[in-house]
Amino acid sequence: MTSSAELHKRRGSAVARGVGSVISSYVDTASGGTLTDVEGRQWIDFAAGIAVTNVGNSAPKVVEAVRAQVERFTHTCFMVAPYESYVAVCEQLNELTPGGFEKRSALFNSGAEAVENAVKIARHATGRPAVVVFDHAYHGRTNLTMALTAKNMPYKHRFGPFAGEIYRVPMSYPLRDGGLDGATAAARAIELVEKQVGAENVAALLIEPIQGEGGFVVPAAGFLPALREWATAAGVVFIADEIQTGFCRTGDWFACQHEGVEPDLITLAKGIAGGLPLAAVTGRAELMDAVHVGGLGGTYGGNPIACAAALASIDTMHELDLAGAARRIEAVLGARLRAIAERDPAIAEVRGRGAMLAVEIVQPGTLTPDPAATAAVSAACHAAGLLTLTCGTYGNVLRFLPPLVIADDELSRAMEILDAAFG
Repeated sequence: MTSSAELHKRRGSAVARGVGSVISSYVDTASGGTLTDVEGRQWIDFAAGIAVTNVGNSAPKVVEAVRAQVERFTHTCFMVAPYESYVAVCEQLNELTPGGFEKRSALFNSGAEAVENAVKIARHATGRPAVVVFDHAYHGRTNLTMALTAKNMPYKHRFGPFAGEIYRVPMSYPLRDGGLDGATAAARAIELVEKQVGAENVAALLIEPIQGEGGFVVPAAGFLPALREWATAAGVVFIADEIQTGFCRTGDWFACQHEGVEPDLITLAKGIAGGLPLAAVTGRAELMDAVHVGGLGGTYGGNPIACAAALASIDTMHELDLAGAARRIEAVLGARLRAIAERDPAIAEVRGRGAMLAVEIVQPGTLTPDPAATAAVSAACHAAGLLTLTCGTYGNVLRFLPPLVIADDELSRAMEILDAAFG
């Protein structure tokens, strides 16, 4: 079999340099909570394809459903010749997402596509142009979603000019905003919107209930409900970007549910389909149906194979109670991370929810970010067979996203590696 070194050499002359990878080993097989590279080395997977394989790699029901669908047909384009599985996925999303109101859904290919379409829907329904986003936000790599994203490098650098009518306000970031309570942090953001943009001009307020690439930032309690209340009063569409937090990742089906927040629109992707590309916008029927026929869609949106995978993934989440599994992972992994933090002054904070946990690493005794130390810890994990990711505006957050089906022994071994990596 071709070695990772040989594949890496081939990659250099075939793949664009702008496409990066975290490790240089090449995967051959994967299942549950582990990856195996072409040399037979096994990796404990604390990345889950960036919160995608919540049900694990090659989940049995997903494999069976995909195989059966491939044998029936692979593509017709729902906009040309529709099929039941697209409708069934929309029915499931309408039922599962927060809010007891009547809903509609539309399916797409990627998280960025979902966000773009949510903005389209909000602008069309309200007749307003402005979109409010937050510091440290990440919403994608297309032109509009780069404008919505906060971090310059590597996402935005020299890719402009970007789409207009995007306005950024401060996020609730308890570690770095002096511990402002949620209501005060929300009032700070709302005042900026009202004074600098004008609520009457705002189509949508777009927020990740827990920020992903921005550093797994968990806003202070009360921040999201206060924003939701203001948006309702101002006629602003409240869009929750649950692309990374959704589908049991944070210990409930969706992160908004932890504070009882019901978004007008919710964007979904990543964990929805067990590793196949699928995304969605789900929301209030009157907003979703405001768009004219033909105004939403895409050639591959809601591909039948991805829809089959999504239905099987959702069934697996129910059957295995993966929201409960995420809470159990938090109890075990969170306790171990806090124990490490007690002895290591470089860890400024352990945060997150469910199986979406992180540590922020700083120069001891300060809040000065230490991205070099963060990279070193992550590299030590990789060397020992644990695949981890870094994130954060300052590059100083080590994040942990295990598949929700990870075995107890794999989780124990991962914690031993983490413990050793911090020294």
